[in-house]
Amino acid sequence: MRERDLVDVFMGAGPAAGLPPGGAAWRDLERLTGAAREQDAALAAAWSEAGLTGSYESLHALAAALVGHTGDARLGEALRQWFHAHAGLGAAAGALHTNVLQGDTRVDGPSLQARDVHGGIHLHHAPPPRRPPTPRQLLPVPAHFTDRTDDLRTLDALRTAQPGCAPQLVVVSGPAGVGKTALVSRWLQVAAPEFPDGQLYADLRGHASAGPARSAEALAGFLRALGAGSVPAAAQEQTALWRSLTADLRLTVMLDNAFSAAQVRALLPAAPGSLVVVTSRYRLTGLVVDGAGFHRVGMLEPAAALELLTRAVGGDRVERDREAARQVVSLCGRLPLALCLAAAQLASRPQRPVAALASALTRGRGPLDGLSVEGEAAVRTALDESYDALPARAARAYRAMALLPVRRYDAHLVAAACAVMPEEAEDLLDLLADVNLLEENEVDNYRFHDLVRLHAARRAESEETARQRETTLRRFVDGCLAAATSAEELLTPSHRTLPRSYAHPPAGPAPFGSADECLAWLDGHRYDLMAAVRLAADRGWDASAWQLADAMWPLFLRLRPYDLWVEAHETGLAAALRDGHRAGTARMLTSGGGGLCNAGRPDDAVQWFTDALGRAVEDGDERQQAQALHGLGQAHQLKDDPDRAEGFFARALALREAIGYRRGAALSRVCLGETVMTRGRLRQAVDHLARAYDDLLALDESYEASRALAHLGRATALAGDPEAGARQLRRALEDFEASGSVHWQARTMEMLGLVAGERGETAEARRWYTRSLALYGPLSPSDAARLRDRLGELPGADSS
Repeated sequence: MRERDLVDVFMGAGPAAGLPPGGAAWRDLERLTGAAREQDAALAAAWSEAGLTGSYESLHALAAALVGHTGDARLGEALRQWFHAHAGLGAAAGALHTNVLQGDTRVDGPSLQARDVHGGIHLHHAPPPRRPPTPRQLLPVPAHFTDRTDDLRTLDALRTAQPGCAPQLVVVSGPAGVGKTALVSRWLQVAAPEFPDGQLYADLRGHASAGPARSAEALAGFLRALGAGSVPAAAQEQTALWRSLTADLRLTVMLDNAFSAAQVRALLPAAPGSLVVVTSRYRLTGLVVDGAGFHRVGMLEPAAALELLTRAVGGDRVERDREAARQVVSLCGRLPLALCLAAAQLASRPQRPVAALASALTRGRGPLDGLSVEGEAAVRTALDESYDALPARAARAYRAMALLPVRRYDAHLVAAACAVMPEEAEDLLDLLADVNLLEENEVDNYRFHDLVRLHAARRAESEETARQRETTLRRFVDGCLAAATSAEELLTPSHRTLPRSYAHPPAGPAPFGSADECLAWLDGHRYDLMAAVRLAADRGWDASAWQLADAMWPLFLRLRPYDLWVEAHETGLAAALRDGHRAGTARMLTSGGGGLCNAGRPDDAVQWFTDALGRAVEDGDERQQAQALHGLGQAHQLKDDPDRAEGFFARALALREAIGYRRGAALSRVCLGETVMTRGRLRQAVDHLARAYDDLLALDESYEASRALAHLGRATALAGDPEAGARQLRRALEDFEASGSVHWQARTMEMLGLVAGERGETAEARRWYTRSLALYGPLSPSDAARLRDRLGELPGADSS
């Protein structure tokens, strides 16, 4: 298929006409998609349904099926252009554009039943899904960027030489500080119009003291940037979702500071229209099997190096002492990072002669010393000069920041570590950026160059005592704990029941005020918070470790980072046990057990919930016993053991009713009703689910009530009243569409398909399965595979 032909088809069908079956546009589309429909049962089913009805609904389902088909990655772009051109097609088109084409995958799935452990969670107030913004993550091009014309030309040539059957891959290598990141940022900024679906960036931390970043960390960030609200726990599923979401996109992906070919390979997208550029100190020749082109960046030419210095300092000043300027260029080894540091020193002290800087950089060493280790010594002497000129408070912040286990800095983190107010921290960050000791990633967000961070860490090691360094780290952990707890109090107030202890309570306010700001802060600092959990555990600050894992509950509940959820609670559980805190241990077991269920580890979850139950019995805590019993029911349900699941849910229900925990009892009834339905006791299932629905509505738990209603609709249909069951399912679907729960929309559509199929309404079943598949496609590969199987099992599927 040719993309231009598809675009002509979609753009040629006006908003009033749509794509009427039998029309010219329909015949063109039929011709262009013939081979694809023969390969894909879901696409064939969607085509058949659209041909029968010609409705907008069926056409939108067809469009979604086309996007889900990866045989021709250009289909999605053609559809995107069509939807952009005809935005007035109505709410269904908008919803499809948001939820399918843009991959909005917020999940409020069955695993959310774990929320009853703590109660009071209200996700149903969330707004409907919005189209995620096109990611624009590239770092800004430094103002001092100079020349590199030959390098840019070479990169263009590498792109031209690569075939279009796979994502283009370019590796840019060179010594630290040579300007690889600036060069690639400039190149990709110029190329941005060719990649309308966005620009992704990840720092792979190839030379960080704590070791390189895990590929899964970068991959999770990319998936969220493309709209995946929940990232699978298993690496294989993450990779499958990444390939699905990028199959029809034209993206640029910058993988900065890579350590190995394996680290990069896991992050390659699926689309042949995408461009991946890797920077590394190593050549990474192992990527040759992936079709990579290679370019090594060298030092600036003498004239370009002198131009960089002149632009930063001022032409008149350099002209007055041109020989000294050439000496500075030579002493800096023509390395851009060293030159920028030297230029910042001159710019900040207008009266200082260039010759004085040249003398300071020499410091009695011969010229060979300034060029050793690929320019690293030149950077070191320039950094010494910059550091010596800092005010004492800025020098202290510089040292403190290098100790923190984070890669990005904002005023809140710096304020906590330095025991200052956020306003002062902002001033310190600005000052360090002014002299090029920090790079500004985005507004109010900064980072160190690797060599600068190393210099700052060495200064901290030599100028501060072990106790001072430990105090800085403890303040950082306390700052993370205080901020996460503030978010917890606002987002999940019923969960905020356990104590918090601080060695150094932060002086400043929380960095947010609204619920949206809380969630955004937790999202943006998820890896900083996890680093704080690990640090606290490693240092023996056990109370801080488990309390921080507990305070991160809204992050785990709302954003579903399953890998971090499990790791935080494994670390927190060990810390709570060492701390001897019974309530903290219980919380880690129950909250962590829910994470293990979500991560697909039900056997481990059984062990955790069993431990929690035993401890709750010892403590005489009936509410905690009920929570553990309910969790055991969930775990055994995932283990496909309905007998034991039913028993645990029944015990949890009885205990919750006895202690008057009405919300928890209703949620246990939902699970119990679902379980007995799978065992064929349909009237009992209807009774449980109807009671749960009424109770949840009375408690204003509309989201949970909608889940109960969906299960009730399925049970009602199986019990012999498919018309009433379908009505209940449709009502639940309307609720989920209003609340933005994409997962439950897909699941309810699948239930409607099952009901239709059981009534012999094959076309209706196909329609619901196709719509469900369209939503599951970018959300869950395993669920999507199940829907494809359902479509393939429908009568007449092979011939449609």
